Amino acid sequence: MKVFSNNKIYNEFPFDREADFEKEVVNNSKLFFGPKSIYIDAKKKIETKSLGNSIPDGFLFDMSDITSPEFYIVEVELVRHDFYNHIFPQITKFFSFYRNHKSQIDLAEKIYTVINNDPSLKAAFKTFLGEQEIYKFLKDTIQHSQNILLIIDGDKKELPEIMDTYGDTWGKMVKLLLVKKFANGGDIIYTMHPEFENIEYAEIVDAPLKDTVDSVDYTEQMHLDGVSDEIRDIYQQIKKAVFEKFPSLIINPTKHYISVKKDRNIFFMKFSTKKMIVVLPQSETDTAKDILFHPIKILPPNVQRFWFGNGAGSSIIIDNAAHLDEVLKVLFKSIEKFS
Repeated sequence: MKVFSNNKIYNEFPFDREADFEKEVVNNSKLFFGPKSIYIDAKKKIETKSLGNSIPDGFLFDMSDITSPEFYIVEVELVRHDFYNHIFPQITKFFSFYRNHKSQIDLAEKIYTVINNDPSLKAAFKTFLGEQEIYKFLKDTIQHSQNILLIIDGDKKELPEIMDTYGDTWGKMVKLLLVKKFANGGDIIYTMHPEFENIEYAEIVDAPLKDTVDSVDYTEQMHLDGVSDEIRDIYQQIKKAVFEKFPSLIINPTKHYISVKKDRNIFFMKFSTKKMIVVLPQSETDTAKDILFHPIKILPPNVQRFWFGNGAGSSIIIDNAAHLDEVLKVLFKSIEKFS
């Protein structure tokens, strides 16, 4: 494979060793994950086996929205590695880790020790956290944001089917990042799909406009499999309140989300293990007028276009049942405006 840029031909750089690919990720973490990220090289920093008797390649904290930070266990893999004998069991160990509260606490303590012993790492966290206590931040973030970032240097044909088949684990927790390196002499170009800022919505942006082309009857339960009891209860509370007030609406489960619609989709709900994302057809500014206690995120431009064409869109992140009244207030306004 080649990349053409500025009248130069860049040839794909093949990684002979996984360690070389891991080094690229470490050395380019700000480039790959953005300036508001902190990457910890786990294999150099964590000496004991903490996650299902396995050490991942890294830990990533995405601080781009400090009100809703994201934590990722990072696994770097070469596409030529056998999927079922190498990649599948490695990722499966991390699912077990996330199900064990004690393991999460142990990891938070180990990462906290690493940070305290590394002045530059400690300063990086303080830049984002200010006076907020680092250990509490680590413990809370690991508990509420449970992601696995699989970085791979080529398309792995088994992954789409596995993520569909194991929707409650692979489908909800594993995020894929395809990274390739290209070289022309000393000049280097990297390609990445998706862009990291889009990773939460990558499967939506890449999906066909009609999710049901494969004739599968998608259900609400498919989306709620693997979701915490608290998030399930929040969904049921929202659904009950919306349909009591607007009984003519329809629930529309698709492959990647659940929408609420009448003549057209009005708002969308997307689920991860510990969070529920509500996507609305209005700007972040308008949403913020009514939402005080839940994080609001601006949707990346291509995600806005997918859901709303040229219209504005924003999302509310819900990870606890407090102050659902403000969420319902916004939803009722959207329904009255767009239905």
